[in-house]
Amino acid sequence: MTIPPANRIVVIGNGMAGHRLLSELVARGQHEGLTAIGAEPHAAYNRILLSSVLAGDKSTADVALAGQAWYASCGIELLTGDAVAKIDRAARTVATASGRVVPYDRLVLATGSRPIRLGLPGIDLAGVTAFRDIADVERMCGTPAGARAVVIGGGLLGLEAAAGLQRRGIGVVVVHLAGELMERQLDVPAAALLADAVSTRGIDVRLGAQTKEIVGRDGRVVAVRLADGSELPADLVVLAVGVTPETALAREAGLECGRGIKVDDALCTSDPAISALGECVEHRGQTFGLVGPIWEQAKVLADVLAGRGARYAGTAPVTSLKVSGIDLFSAGVVREGEGAETLVLADPVTPVYRKFVLRDGRLEGALLYGDVEDAGWYAELIAGAQDVGTLRDALAFGRAHAQPMAQAAE
Repeated sequence: MTIPPANRIVVIGNGMAGHRLLSELVARGQHEGLTAIGAEPHAAYNRILLSSVLAGDKSTADVALAGQAWYASCGIELLTGDAVAKIDRAARTVATASGRVVPYDRLVLATGSRPIRLGLPGIDLAGVTAFRDIADVERMCGTPAGARAVVIGGGLLGLEAAAGLQRRGIGVVVVHLAGELMERQLDVPAAALLADAVSTRGIDVRLGAQTKEIVGRDGRVVAVRLADGSELPADLVVLAVGVTPETALAREAGLECGRGIKVDDALCTSDPAISALGECVEHRGQTFGLVGPIWEQAKVLADVLAGRGARYAGTAPVTSLKVSGIDLFSAGVVREGEGAETLVLADPVTPVYRKFVLRDGRLEGALLYGDVEDAGWYAELIAGAQDVGTLRDALAFGRAHAQPMAQAAE
């Protein structure tokens, strides 16, 4: 059963997910009755490129996804700098912080996620920031060259923040609780290669290190104290320990939530008039923090809202690190489990490391370090769940070698 096209569609959240959905709706002929409401004062921008802004390679204007003129030309009413404070499901209206009341026929929640704030002493000191939006980047860019920064978290975002700060002439220490960097996306050998590369760039990496306190003086951060009692001098502390789906508005409205706002395969919430997508949702027990799944969700939801039958079945996670000089790609399952077959190609001199996890003749995961030229092809093989038996012997050598061998074997 498809949902009839709506007359008034209101999208709460004007980030990457909300903007992508609007673009998909416009492409399907929806040119009226669209309203986007964003808490930030900016029109939509590409958060993925904020690390490039921090490094000084791009300006905030460069990362804009659309200007005011685009919204106007598409018939979209854009409200910025005015967060939604309440959803009235009975009246089908939303109220903003400024008191504006906006009616809807279909409501879409694209509220994204919020940074996890550790319950540490000193967390509210001046000089402590997350790395999430333009305001965060502007604060970080205000740190002068020669200053000292501590980045708490050695995941994707933490490493990109560290690299950007280092490019600005700031001394950086990365403090990571786990024993390997990016442990969710990498295996031990790849994580070791990454740690070596990061250290070579002048970034101090402390693995297996637990932060106990952010030390301040006169209301401003001066150091980070670790569990072993050591202190790291700091003029800036960046929190990059992960994000959590932004569900507060949905919970207050009585929508069913778990870790995220629960949605079905049509990306519909427990209220048939309200849909959700992006980092705020939980679908089949999974939450999302990468753009690949969000782009797919935007396509599906645009079809649903346009009255076409469409369903979202999930997307394999794909990760690429955006640090100059470090080529890294991870997709699917990269730590082998019971019943899986592993293929590894390693050249410690280059260095190049390639790992593939196969199960029942299908590619379940791929991990590339040093050479990511065929990343897109491997991602397609994983997403398509196709049998790669004929490609197996040359799979690690890339598309140019594997496909001709597979054709010759047929």
